[in-house]
Amino acid sequence: MAIASKKIILSSSRDIPFNQLIISQANVRRIKAGVSIEELAEDIARRTLLQSITVRPVRDADGNETGMFEIPAGGRRYRALELLVKQKRLAKTAPVPCVIREDGIPEEDSLAENTQRAGLHPLDQFRAFLALREKGQSEEEIAAAFFVSGTVVKQRLRLASVSPKLLDVYAADGMTLDQLMAFTVSGDHQRQEQVFERLAQSYSKEPHVIRRMLTEGAVRAVDKRAQFIGLETYAEAGGVVVRDLFQGDDGGWLQDVGLLDMLVAEKLREQSEVIVAEGWKWVEVAPDFPYGHTYGLRHLRGEQPAITDEQQAARDALQAELDGLEKTYVDADELPGDVDERLGEIETAIHAIDDRPIVFDAEEIGRAGAFISIDGSGNLRVERGYVRPEDERPIEPELTPEAEDDTGVVRARTEHEDDRLTGDVESAAEPEEDDGLKPIPDRLMTELTAHRTLALRHALGEQPDVAFLAALHALTLRAFYRYGSDTCLELEVKTISFGAQAPGLNDSPLAIAIDGRHQAWVAALPKEPGDLWGALKAFDWDSRQALLAHCVSLSVNAVYEAYNRRPRALAHADQLAQAVDLDMVAAGWAPTVDTYFGRVTKARILASVREAKGTRAGDGIEHLKKGDMAEKAQELLAGSSWLPEPLRTPGHPVVAVADTPSDDTGLSADREVEETAADGGETAVAESEPQAEDEAAEIDTHAVAAE
Repeated sequence: MAIASKKIILSSSRDIPFNQLIISQANVRRIKAGVSIEELAEDIARRTLLQSITVRPVRDADGNETGMFEIPAGGRRYRALELLVKQKRLAKTAPVPCVIREDGIPEEDSLAENTQRAGLHPLDQFRAFLALREKGQSEEEIAAAFFVSGTVVKQRLRLASVSPKLLDVYAADGMTLDQLMAFTVSGDHQRQEQVFERLAQSYSKEPHVIRRMLTEGAVRAVDKRAQFIGLETYAEAGGVVVRDLFQGDDGGWLQDVGLLDMLVAEKLREQSEVIVAEGWKWVEVAPDFPYGHTYGLRHLRGEQPAITDEQQAARDALQAELDGLEKTYVDADELPGDVDERLGEIETAIHAIDDRPIVFDAEEIGRAGAFISIDGSGNLRVERGYVRPEDERPIEPELTPEAEDDTGVVRARTEHEDDRLTGDVESAAEPEEDDGLKPIPDRLMTELTAHRTLALRHALGEQPDVAFLAALHALTLRAFYRYGSDTCLELEVKTISFGAQAPGLNDSPLAIAIDGRHQAWVAALPKEPGDLWGALKAFDWDSRQALLAHCVSLSVNAVYEAYNRRPRALAHADQLAQAVDLDMVAAGWAPTVDTYFGRVTKARILASVREAKGTRAGDGIEHLKKGDMAEKAQELLAGSSWLPEPLRTPGHPVVAVADTPSDDTGLSADREVEETAADGGETAVAESEPQAEDEAAEIDTHAVAAE
C-alpha cells in the first residue's frame, strides 16, 4: 500500500495590533539601504501595507507566550508603521497583517526573506511605467508615486519605447543596458533596427558608435544655424529634434537638414532687406563666409554718433541697477533664476547703447557694400562698408604747384644696388636760359633728390628710434589705409588669404581676437592717412611697439601649400614659434574627428594614440574600422596636450607618455554594465528590504540625466 507524501503546511497568518510588535535582534539587516523610512511610510499611507510582516511569539522564561511578537524580517516596514503612528496617522492598535513562524531559526527567516526575493528586471520596470502612463497617469504623478525624479520617469518611458524587436534582444541578454540607452536617441523603430543589423557587421558595438550611426547626417542643436532660427521655429515648421536623455546632448540633433537650411535662408533674406534699404551698392548674404573674405577691399571709416542725453540717462540707470544686483548677490554661490535673467537683460541693453551703429557718408555708401552672415553664437553678423577695387574712384595724379604750370613730368625710380644710388630719368631737355623764374629742370630735380635720398638713408641708419617710427608709419599705412601713399619708404605688408579653409576658421576664437585687435587700432588711428605721422609721433613707446607687432603679424604666412613649396619659410615659422613660445593647445586647437583623426590614415591614428597614451591604448583600438577608430581616438586624447607634428613648437614636450593599462582605452568600461534595476529603491510593489546588489544597479546612477 502506497504511503501518501506529507503535505506542506504553511505558517498561519493573522492581524496583530501594532502595539504588540517589537523589533527582533535576530534581524540580519544592519546597514541602511534602499528607499528611506520616510518614503516607505508615505508609500504605505498611499497603498497600505502590500506585504505581510514575519513575526515570532515572544516567550517568557518558562516558555509561555507573553502576547508580544518580535519581527526578525520586516524591520523597515515596522519602522515605517512606527513613524505613521508617531505622526498620528495610524492608530497604535491598528491591525498589522503578519505571518507567524514557530519553527526554525529567526536569523534564517531574516536572511531567507532578503536573499530569496528576485529583483524586478529593468525591462519589466520600464514597461510597468509605460502601462501607468497609458492608463492616464502623468509623468509627474508617476514620479511622485515612486519617489523618483521626473527625469528618471522620462528615461524609463523612453527605454520602453524602443523597438519591440530590440527590447526582446535586451530581455534575452543580447544587448547591454548602455546599448539600449543609446538606441533611444532615435524614435524611429525602423532606423533603430537598421543600425542594430549594421552593428552585427561591426567590430565596435559601443554606445557611442550606436549614437553616431543614429545621428548620421543630422545637425547638432548647438550649430549656429539652429541657434539662429531657434529650435521652436524649426519644430513649428515640422522639423524633428531627437534628444538623448541619458547623456548631455547639447540640445539634441535636428534631423531635417533641408528644412533647417530653408528656414535659415528665409530669415537671412528677411533681415537683409533692412540692410539693403540703407542704400548699399551690393549686399552678399550667406550663413558663413570664409576667413579673410574682406581681403583686398577698402573698409570705410564711419563714425559712431555721440550718445544722446536720453541714452546716457538710460545707461546710467541700467548701470546703477547692475551694480546694485551684483552687490546684493556678491556672496551667493548661485544666482536666482529671475536675477540671472535680469542681469543678462541689463548687460544686453548696456551693450546696445555702447555699440551704436556706425554712420557712413551717404556718397560712400553708394559705392560700398555689406556682408550678412551668422556669427559663431548664432546671431546675425553684418559687416558694412567694404569697397571693391572696381568701385573705387580713379586716383588723380598728385601735382606740385610748379608742375601745374609746366607740362614736364618727373618719373624717377631710385634703387640701392651694390651700394650705389642710381636714377632712371625721363624728362625733356633742359630749357635754354631765359629771363624770369622757371621750374627746376626735371633732370636736376632727380639729381638733387638723389643726393637727399642718400643723405636720408645715412641719417636714418644712425637713428634707430626715428627709423622705427618711419617703418611703423609705412607699415601702418599699408595695413590700415588701402591707398595710402604718404611715405617715402618702399616697405610693404602683404596679407595672404587662405585658399584651403579649415572648418569654422572664421568663427574661431583666434580669428575673432585678431579682428577685435584690428578694429581697436582702427578706432585709435586717424581717419586720413595724411594725419598718421603726427598721430604716431604722439603715441607712447608701448603703443608704438604694440601697433608694429600687429602690423607685422598680419604678414605672417606659415601655410603649407602643395603647389608652393617654401621649406625655408616654414623653417623660419618654427623659429618664430619658438620665439613667441607658441602653444597650440592653449590657442584652442584639439584633435577631433573633424580636425584630424577623420582625415588621416588608420596607421597615423594608431601612431597618435600610442604616442599620447601608450602602446596598450593603441593596441586596444587597432581592430576597429577607421570611423570607429577616429571616434575612439578623439575620446582617448580629449583633454590631452598631444599635437600633430605640423602644430608642434620645437623644444616643447609632446605629451607625458605612460604605457596605460588596457582599461584606459575605455573599451572595457562599456562592457562592465550592471543591468539589474533596483526594485525596492524605486518602486513600492513590495516593501521588503531591497538587496544591496539591486541598489548598485539603479538606472539613474548608471546614466546621466539630461534635464
